[in-house]
Amino acid sequence: MDEVSIERVNEVYVRVNADPGVKMEMSEYFTFEVPGAKFMPSVRNKVWDGKIRLLNVMTGLVYAGLVPYILKFCNVREYHVIVDSGVVPNNVVQDTAGYDLAKEFNAPFTPRDYQNNAIVHALKSDRAMLLSPTASGKSFIIYLLTRYHVDAERRKVLIVVPTTSLVEQMASDFIEYNNGEALDIHKIRGGVDKNVEADITITTWQSVFKEKKAWFAKFDVIGVDEAHLAKAKSITGIMEKMPECKYRYGFTGTLDGTETHKLVLEGLFGSVFEVTKTKNLIDDNTLAQFGIVAIALQYPDEIRKLNRGKSYQEEIDWIVGNESRNKYIKNLAHSLKGNTLILFQFVEKHGKVLHPMLEKKGKNVHFIHGQVNAEEREDVRRLAETNDDNIILASYGTFSTGINIKRLHNVIFASPSKSRVRNLQSIGRVLRKGKDKVKATLYDIGDDCTYNSRKNYTLNHLIERIKIYNEENFNYEIITIQIK
Repeated sequence: MDEVSIERVNEVYVRVNADPGVKMEMSEYFTFEVPGAKFMPSVRNKVWDGKIRLLNVMTGLVYAGLVPYILKFCNVREYHVIVDSGVVPNNVVQDTAGYDLAKEFNAPFTPRDYQNNAIVHALKSDRAMLLSPTASGKSFIIYLLTRYHVDAERRKVLIVVPTTSLVEQMASDFIEYNNGEALDIHKIRGGVDKNVEADITITTWQSVFKEKKAWFAKFDVIGVDEAHLAKAKSITGIMEKMPECKYRYGFTGTLDGTETHKLVLEGLFGSVFEVTKTKNLIDDNTLAQFGIVAIALQYPDEIRKLNRGKSYQEEIDWIVGNESRNKYIKNLAHSLKGNTLILFQFVEKHGKVLHPMLEKKGKNVHFIHGQVNAEEREDVRRLAETNDDNIILASYGTFSTGINIKRLHNVIFASPSKSRVRNLQSIGRVLRKGKDKVKATLYDIGDDCTYNSRKNYTLNHLIERIKIYNEENFNYEIITIQIK
C-alpha cells in the first residue's frame, strides 16, 4: 500500500511526502485550466499552458486549507495517510458559542440560527470560507468573531476589505453592534499611519499589501471580506506574509462557479461553509421580495445584418453607444417608482453618455465612478436613504459590491456581462428591506442581434445570466422590446 504523509510547514502550507508517481497523480488532481485562458496572450504565445497547479510536485507544497481534499484523494485510492499534529484543527467550542458571545458582548440583538452556526463552525475550524449572501448579517458574524478573539483570547485582528468605503462601513457597523460605544479600532487607507497597536485594524488590501512580513507578524487573526477578490495576487501575497497566523476567515456573498476559484479560496481560508441562501432570506421575509424582468431588445433586420461578424469588443462598443438603446434606459429609469441604481461598465463610452441624458428629466441624478471619492459616495448613499426620488448611475466597480442602501427599489443592468460574481453581488444591492419597501426589481437588459440563427455575444451573455437566475431560484420573466 502506498503511503502519504502530510507535514505541517506553517499556517499557509503543508508538504505532501509520497512516491513521485503518487505526487504526480495528486498534482493532476489539483490542476485546473483557467476559464478563457486560451484567449490570453501568454497562452497564445505558448509562454503558459493556461493551467493552475495547486500542488508543487518538486517541493510537495500545497495550501493548508486543501488538506480535506488531500485526505479524500487518499481515501478513494486507499493510500495509507500519516498526518502531522497541528495539521487538522482541534479547537473545541460549545455549540451555544454564538449566542453566548452576543450576550457576553451585550450586542443589541441575538444572532439568527444560521449566523450562530457559522460562528460555531469558524471557531471550531480555526479557519473557514464563509459563503454569506447580501443582507444575511455577514458584518455581525465578523463582529462577533472579532470580539471573541479580542476580548476572550486577547488576540489582535486584521480585517481586510476591498474599498475605503467598506473600511468606514465596517468600523461604523462594529460601533453600532457595540451599542454606540467606541472600540479600539484603527482604520487604514491611503496615507494613514500603519504603525498601529490597536486591537482591531480595518484596512483596504491596497493600503498594506506592500508591507513587509514583519508588519503582519503582530496579528493573530485575519479576516478578508469580499474574499472572492482574493484571487488577486495582492491578497494571496498578504495571506502568505502571515505564515504563523492561525485564525483565517474569508467572507463573500458568492463564488464565480469555477472549481479553480473555489479551491484557491479554500486553500487560503479553509473549507467553504454556506451560511444561508438568498432565496431562503427572501422566503422568510428577511429580504425584500424580489423579481427580475429580463428585457431582450430586438433590433431591425438591417441593423442585425450590419452587426454580423463583429468581434466581441466591436459589438460591445456599438451597443453601449447606441442612441436608441440609451434612450430606452433613460426612459425606463425615469418611469420606475422609488430609487433606481443603473450599473454600467465603461465610464467614458457609456457612463458619460448616459449621465446628461438622464439629467434632462425631473429626478435627482447622481453619477458615481472610480474618480468619485468615498465621502461623495457616502453622501449619495445617505441621500438615497432619505427620499425615493434618486437615480444613481454607477460603475460596477464602485457600487456592485459592499454598498448598502435599504431604500433602493430598482436595479438596471445597462451593460452586458456574464460574470456570476458581478451579477449576484449587484443583485445584492437591491435586496435589503427599507422603510415602505417590500419589493425590489432587477431590469436586466440584453440585446438580440441574431442573424441567420447565429446568436450575438451579448445575447449569449443574457442567456448565461438567466441560467444563474434559474440556479438561484429567482422569479423572473422575459420580455422583448422592439428598438430602432
